[in-house]
Amino acid sequence: MRILFTILLIYFGIKILSKYFGPLILKYFTKKATERFGGQFRDFGNQKQQQPQKKEGEISIDKIPKNKSSNKTVGEYVDYEEID
Repeated sequence: MRILFTILLIYFGIKILSKYFGPLILKYFTKKATERFGGQFRDFGNQKQQQPQKKEGEISIDKIPKNKSSNKTVGEYVDYEEID
């Protein structure tokens, strides 16, 4: 009986505390997420402004593609014959 009372007391205690402190915790996490994402967008905007203005028709390559070489030793080729 004591164990059941303790479990119920803990359950209702957590329920009441989450009712009052839940919105505060949620507000704190949303504020932190907004700051983090806002900082990323602010940095992105600064990068765009720092790039020199390009003339019309000018072409630039920002990233050099990596060479993808095929692996010739993947397996061995097996001849087969069709059977009718």
